[in-house]
Amino acid sequence: MKFIIFFIYVPFVYSVFFSELHSFITTYTGIHGMTAAGIPEFSAVTSLDGQQIDYYDSITMELIPKQPWMQEFASKDMWKEDTDIRQYVQLVYKNNIDVLMERFSQSHGVHTYQRRYGCVWDAKTEESHGFDEYAYDGEDFISLGVKERRYTESVLQAKPTVQKWSDNTAQLGSLKRYYDHECVYWLIYFLKLRKAGFKRRGPEVSLLQKLPSSPVKCHATGFYPSKVIITWLKNGVNHNEDVVYGDTLINEDGTFQKSAILYVPLDDWKKNQYACVVEHKTETIQTILTDDEIKSNNRTTKAYSKTLCVMGVLIVIVLVICALVQRKRKQRRKFNLVPSDSDEALYIDKGL
Repeated sequence: MKFIIFFIYVPFVYSVFFSELHSFITTYTGIHGMTAAGIPEFSAVTSLDGQQIDYYDSITMELIPKQPWMQEFASKDMWKEDTDIRQYVQLVYKNNIDVLMERFSQSHGVHTYQRRYGCVWDAKTEESHGFDEYAYDGEDFISLGVKERRYTESVLQAKPTVQKWSDNTAQLGSLKRYYDHECVYWLIYFLKLRKAGFKRRGPEVSLLQKLPSSPVKCHATGFYPSKVIITWLKNGVNHNEDVVYGDTLINEDGTFQKSAILYVPLDDWKKNQYACVVEHKTETIQTILTDDEIKSNNRTTKAYSKTLCVMGVLIVIVLVICALVQRKRKQRRKFNLVPSDSDEALYIDKGL
């Protein structure tokens, strides 16, 4: 696997598994050689089902809740402990990168050290599996076989670290306890916190079209919970033959979106009555396909152009930064610890 860094925060839309599969992941990233660009030397992100729930970096030196429903948890004493842990790991990472640069005979340049760590849990079967992966400059460095509690190096330079960590039986015992019990405990805890923090919200439905000759997209967004049914009707009858249904996606604010695209010629929907029906727990919305209902690029050219410009600039910046890192041939990502339910840190990230 390769870890990829995006140094610029852009609101992303994440695809999620609604088949009862959930993930809880923490990522630590240490960076050397990019401070002049205003990029933090260290950052930490925790995500639940692909949605960012907290963030820390070496510039702010604060752990920040990223979802409204995390505010209550952020007021607890454990939040201060989590902040202290990240501040300590920040120092560990700075030292670790220096050690790795020496091992790889590097004296300058852009380098990254990362850890990706967490668990995936199936609510239906109650089965779970953990993962703990390290990388340097985007290439595999060390991984932990969670069940075997055995570290494996991916490159020769990782051997001294594998030997050191493998000899730490207390550390391995803490990891076993975490992956056997505590990771899923916190995953379920935050799932309940997220659910309690949201009330039912109805969808906003729009008919979208890029050009008059383009297919028409029925787009529902901003609804909660996630279950929704979108149906296209032709003259009052279900019409599925020329329809492509998209996945349910999660928005940055925790609500959801889904689309169904109708592929029919312009003259066809001019002669017949097409309608999009969105069924949600809160309400059922039917929107008839007419010129007045469609939001197209022709009517929002100025706003659309601005959006493209902004996105273009962001993409160029990201590509330039990634090119700098890839030029060193590697790149790395890092995952953090999660506190135990005994109000103590499960483990502190390790030096090399």
